[in-house]
Amino acid sequence: MDSQTGLQRRAEIDAADSLLDLVGRTPLLRLERIGREVECTLLGKLEMLNPGGSVKDRIGLRMIEAAEREGLLRPGGTIVEPTSGNTGVGLAIAAAIKGYRCIFTMPDKMSREKISLLRAYGAEVVVTPTAVPPDSPESYYRVADRLTEEIPGAFQPNQYFNRENPTAHYLTTGPEIWEQTGGRITHFVAGVGTGGTISGTGRYLKEHNPEVVVVGADPEGSLYTGGEARPYLVEGIGEDFWPETVDRELVDRWVTVSDRDSFLCARQVTRQEGLLIGGSAGTAVHAALEVARELDAQQVVVVILPDSGRSYLSKVYNDSWMLEYGFLERPGTRARIGEVQAAKRRYGLDVPELIVIPTHEKVGRAIDILEQYGVSQAPVSRSEDPQDLSEIVGSINERRLLDRVFRDGDAVERDVAEVMGPPLPVVQRASGVEEMFEDLSRGAEAVIVADGSRPVGVLTRADLLEFLAHSAR
Repeated sequence: MDSQTGLQRRAEIDAADSLLDLVGRTPLLRLERIGREVECTLLGKLEMLNPGGSVKDRIGLRMIEAAEREGLLRPGGTIVEPTSGNTGVGLAIAAAIKGYRCIFTMPDKMSREKISLLRAYGAEVVVTPTAVPPDSPESYYRVADRLTEEIPGAFQPNQYFNRENPTAHYLTTGPEIWEQTGGRITHFVAGVGTGGTISGTGRYLKEHNPEVVVVGADPEGSLYTGGEARPYLVEGIGEDFWPETVDRELVDRWVTVSDRDSFLCARQVTRQEGLLIGGSAGTAVHAALEVARELDAQQVVVVILPDSGRSYLSKVYNDSWMLEYGFLERPGTRARIGEVQAAKRRYGLDVPELIVIPTHEKVGRAIDILEQYGVSQAPVSRSEDPQDLSEIVGSINERRLLDRVFRDGDAVERDVAEVMGPPLPVVQRASGVEEMFEDLSRGAEAVIVADGSRPVGVLTRADLLEFLAHSAR
């Protein structure tokens, strides 16, 4: 009676028996804000909602169970896999439930969040150099091969050659998209790494409608759309060799996307759709938008969003990292020098824009003028109100004056012309602030701002720094 009651209660509870039962059946989301300028229907398949947070959950369990059936993986065995992180999580979840040891090799360009995540599941992570050819003994492919050979009972699923990879998508991702769109899908877009997602899903969709256009999104530097492979920063897609899991004939069109466009698009999706996506999803959405701009209202585009941006908070969503690689412009660097002048006035500095010291002025009086206005340098001019740059003949600064007066007490009675240094660099008010920065970084104390041939002000390092600090807020 008690046993029967327990079974009855269990049947009444709507709960999965295993986390693995929750893989797949991810929803579609209309990307109406990021796609507001296109006529077609643009849909994102939210693969980050899989239990492990990525599309790779679909292949992890399938590859392990196939190996078990074939006797390649036995109880107590070790799973070894080269991965950019997401496949490792899918395998690690299945391995944790089934009791296998996991060792993953990863290139060092991968985010620290991915490494920490794999270790959280109990996996061991071996980090290898990114900038080596795939056949190098140091590459993450070859290190995984060596570990598989050396460790007794080790098995490498090898997602790059394992046919269960595309098969998983043929059996799950493809049917889901077909059903969710009511068979109306006309274009399918996915980033291409191992090729399993685009090959398996694309094959299913084309079997149901040969007119479906399959589009591969590829990072600049990948072998798929480039000549010789070179390093790039987007993680998880693109390759420096052709995996056996890529069915080239299924891909109707390739779109190459730069690192910069990938990361900026990911950030744009996050801020406009409220959907935190990773860099490779940014690649795919950028490619999807390029395709969608050519389509009419009857077309339906589905783009795979393979993972969340949570694994890239230290990179794609870190302004300092983005600035370091030139993907974001530094605050204020597109401004004009005239804007720095205007800002100087706004910040409440009650100082004339152009303070000059006449050549006939005495050094002692020049020191008083610098102290009066709280400035440390000034141009020296033939007149008190110069109208042309030709009238500027030199400059003085506190450091030069201190050195001269300390060595010669009578210097305070000398004309400024006798102690002045060379003229300050001249920049045009309409020029960009980078010109001013270059002069200041070469050691100039300040710069003269000119409007054509007429001097109109002086700006210092402190003025530029204050402007940039306010621009960044």
